[in-house]
Amino acid sequence: MDAIPFFFLLGFVARLARSDLKLPGQLYEALSIYLLLAIGLKGGMELAKQDPLQVLPQALAVLALGAAIPLVAFPILRRLGRFDRYNAAAIAGHYGSVSVVTFAVGVDYLTARSIPYEAYLPLFLVLLEMPGIVVGILLARLGGEGGKVRWGPLLHEIFLGKSMVLLAGGLIIGWVAGPKGLVPLEPFFFTLFKGVLCLFLLEMGLVAAGQAGALRTSGAFLVGFALAMPVIGATLGSVLGVAIGLSLGGTLLLATLAASASYIAAPAAMRIAVPEANPGLSITAALVITFPFNILLGIPLYERIAGFIHGS
Repeated sequence: MDAIPFFFLLGFVARLARSDLKLPGQLYEALSIYLLLAIGLKGGMELAKQDPLQVLPQALAVLALGAAIPLVAFPILRRLGRFDRYNAAAIAGHYGSVSVVTFAVGVDYLTARSIPYEAYLPLFLVLLEMPGIVVGILLARLGGEGGKVRWGPLLHEIFLGKSMVLLAGGLIIGWVAGPKGLVPLEPFFFTLFKGVLCLFLLEMGLVAAGQAGALRTSGAFLVGFALAMPVIGATLGSVLGVAIGLSLGGTLLLATLAASASYIAAPAAMRIAVPEANPGLSITAALVITFPFNILLGIPLYERIAGFIHGS
């Protein structure tokens, strides 16, 4: 059994038990920077081996997927959950964007089982950061009464936020340097990756447990949505993965991305663009429910879904 998800459980249980376990804030920032850069570099290195004309149609299809997921989530939240427009749009935007750590756990899952996948999948991770957030903002403002969006600060937050700069920057560096240029960096960025991921998941467990109290006020519907929406997203991702010709491993990774929800980039952007929304609802759904569900139970389930749709 893969040991990596247990580090999340360790942090979660430690926080609930009121242990004094805590990672320094500077270390958490350093771990975040490391993971984002490492994923970007690996994706860029593999992208350098690909024919751009082959990847471009796939990339455009993935962008469309990122825009479609919040369009699916929004009416569910509005009509069934009875959320107001702003909260429904904000939550939907979180599910249209992605979780880098969930992607990293998915990569480790495939690696541990020797399941091959297209190594340029980090490109899709970068692409899926943005469209869901933008669609979520448009859903909040179209027909709403909240006034105009401050697009300058918002676009700055989306395109020049930490996660996007590091992921896209690493992707470009890896693409320009190529496999040979990254050889000296392999011991640090690639060999140590799993150990750093374990420490980051430990911190995520501590953070998620600290937010668990919000479940008492967020309602049963939000809990159900945060468990069902990842499965819907994974199914859409699997269908698209097969349609664009990805391998079983690549389809599973795309399904995992589509199932994940952002708890870093999306909250920051929504805070600027949709201040009427309650951020506690989105964070509770994305981090406290969907994130642990994905890394503990979801990815094996998505492998079954991807395998069924893939016909293998």
